[in-house]
Parts: sequence; C-alpha cells; structure tokens
Amino acid sequence: MRSELPKVLHPAGGRSLLGHVLHAVQAAGVAAGDIGVVAGYGADAIRAAVAPLGVRVLMQEPQLGTGHAVQAAEPWWRDYKRVIVVHGDMPQLSAATVRALCDAEPGAAAVLATAAPPEPRAYGRILRDPDDPARIVAIVEDRQATAAQKDIRELNAGFYSFATGPLAQALAQLGTNNPHGEYYLTDTVAILAAQGRRVTGLPMPDADECLGVNDRYELAQLDQMLRRRKTRALMRQGVSIQLPDTVVIDPDVEVGADTLLEAGVQLLGATRIGARCQVKAYSILADCELADEVLVRPHCVMERAQVAAKAQLGPYTRLREGARIGAGAHVGNFVEVKQTRLGAGSKANHLAYLGDAEVGDGCNIGAGTITCNYDGAHKHPTTIGAGSFIGSNSTLVAPVEIGPGAYVAAGSVVTESVPGDALALGRARQVNKDGWAARRRRRGAK
Repeated sequence: MRSELPKVLHPAGGRSLLGHVLHAVQAAGVAAGDIGVVAGYGADAIRAAVAPLGVRVLMQEPQLGTGHAVQAAEPWWRDYKRVIVVHGDMPQLSAATVRALCDAEPGAAAVLATAAPPEPRAYGRILRDPDDPARIVAIVEDRQATAAQKDIRELNAGFYSFATGPLAQALAQLGTNNPHGEYYLTDTVAILAAQGRRVTGLPMPDADECLGVNDRYELAQLDQMLRRRKTRALMRQGVSIQLPDTVVIDPDVEVGADTLLEAGVQLLGATRIGARCQVKAYSILADCELADEVLVRPHCVMERAQVAAKAQLGPYTRLREGARIGAGAHVGNFVEVKQTRLGAGSKANHLAYLGDAEVGDGCNIGAGTITCNYDGAHKHPTTIGAGSFIGSNSTLVAPVEIGPGAYVAAGSVVTESVPGDALALGRARQVNKDGWAARRRRRGAK
C-alpha cells in the first residue's frame, strides 16, 4: 500500500477493510470476546481501531507468514474446539459464509471455503483426491503451481474452519521451503491430509467475497464495488438514485422509500433519512437524522443534526453538531446552525449564524442575523420566543432572551433581554446632512 497506515485499516465502502470483516463476523453471531485479531505492523493503530468493539488483539512479532500468524495466536484459541480463520483484508466476506464455516462438518480437521470465479486469479489451487473428490489433499500456491495445476478453477478463498487439536499439530510441522521463506497456513492442509484426517471444501456462491487488496488501485476498485452494492440494495428498497455511480453512501445508512438522491450526494456514518425526502445534488450528510418529506437543496453540509418532517434546507446550508430543525422550518442559503433548536415553522432564510440558541415556533430570523455566543472564553445561550421577528443584520449578544412575539429592529445590537411583544432598537440615531455629498465632490474636483 506504500503507507504508514496498516493495510487492513485503509477505508473502502465506508469502513476499514478490517471493519468490514469484523462486522461480518459479528453479524454471523460470533461474540466479541470470541474474536481475536492478529496484528504485527501497525499494531497500536489496529488496537485503537478495534478497541470500541471489545475484540482481543494478539501480537505476531516478527511477521513470518500466515501460518506463523495463526501459531502466534495459539495460546488464545487452543482452548476452543474449533477456530475460524479469515483474512483481515477481504472486506466482502459475508456473515453467511462465516456462519456456514461455523456450522460446517464438526468432524472434519479442516473445512476450506473455495471459490470458482469466471476469470482465474493468482490464488492457491485446490487439489482433491482423485479417488475421493470430496476430500481435499493440498493447496498449491499460484507461484508454485504447474501449468496443469494452474488450469484448476477451484481456488482457495482464504477462509477456514479448523479443529484446534489437529491444527496445533500441523502448525508445529510447518516449514519455509517456499518463494517467500515464510510459514504458509495453506501448507497445513497437506499435512492434515497426509495424516489421514478429513479436509473438505465449502463452495462459496459469490466468488467476489475472496477479493483482497494489494494496492491503492485495487482499493479504489473495491470501494466502487462496495458502494454499488449499497446503492443497488437501496434502489431495490424503493429509493431513487439519479446517478448511482456518483453518490457515496456508507453501509450503515438507512433511507426511506420514495426518497430521491441526486448526483454527487454523500450520506455518511449512521445517517437515517425518512420517506419521500429529496436530497439534491452534492449535499453531504454525516450522522444525521431526517424525518419524512424533508427537502435538502443542493450543496448543503450537515453533521450530527436532526431535521423534522417537511423542513426545507439550502442551498448552501450548514448544520453542525446539535442542530435540531423543527417541522416545516426553513433554513436557507449560507445559514449556519450549531447546538440550536429552530422551532416548527420558523425561518432563517439568508446569511445567518445561530449558535447555542433556542428559537421558538413561528419565528422569522432576518438576513445577516448572528447570535454572539462566544465571549473568548465561554459559550452563552440565546433564547428567542415563539412568534418573534428578528430584523436583518441584528446582533444578539448572549446571554440574552427575546420574549415571545417581540420585534428586533433591523441593524440592532441587542445586549439586554427584550420583553414579549416589545420592540427593541439598538442602533445609533440616523443623521442626514443635506448637500454634503455634492460639496465633497466639488472639493475633490479642485
């Protein structure tokens, strides 16, 4: 990968490669306490990434191949009857495959997931006993395969179920007579078969599950495959996507039926969107909640915000963390909202900043209005009562409270609370000097 970041932590399709694998394993019903991640290079970063999941990180030092990796984890897995081994850089692994490996022949020393892609890949070939084709006798790596063996289309997918006792014995017999000078996990198959133990295959219906990643180009291809899988699933659930290859939708995103997503939209994290919404071109939503029939016009940026039914946003609206937009409210172009509740039916249509504020229902926030919530050391709240009208270019210096039904005249600087139904004017008195401009021009002409 030519990166300081461990390969398994590179992102594709909205999760790290390892994150996809762990998600599939847990979705198959494997408890976090029964999952071990073998790490070597970048172990500290891997440990930090998986810490929220509660899985165990097992050290491989030095890194001497896949067989050595499993052997390094032996003190952890040897007390189990069986151990499932999967690669951390194969993010299309499905929960169904993990579950099938868990349920596969309990009497077999090893069960190997196998794949038969339409196009050959540089993966290990499965060698079967000609007298008993159900019995696998070896895996030959692509570099070591003969021409005849390379014609075999049944490939090793890289997912295994082992009986732990026979596995431990086979690992102890591994050698390094191979092009990489490493201990190959695949060599345990021939060792087990030579001992007369049963090794069988588990054919996988989707050969793409065993696709790994070796460089940034393959990472980009994999990301595209995962994104297409997500958009295809959403469209089959009744979501309209204008140009599916232009959108970015993370795997945990939920979208209701009859919602329209236009070109360039990004839905990230745990975003949830209701039914009959419209999210127009190039809007980005991260960890947001939208109720039904919300309109998001182009180029909105929203993060950790909540939007109630039939609200309208944008274009160019920014909702930051803690923004809560009420039902039927309007938030317009170049309006920024942070840690603020905007009440039902309220409007802030132009060029405003609302931070640390509580805005009641049915309010009008004029263009250029700002809540001055930060004094250089602390944040302070602003409260605007229901039905209030805040004139354009008003500056509300927090902490301050505008009572219900009050008016704030345009251009006012409000530093004191305003009673309900009152008019607040906080600006200098206007003075007109007749003829002043003409006199100035005459002086400039001399």
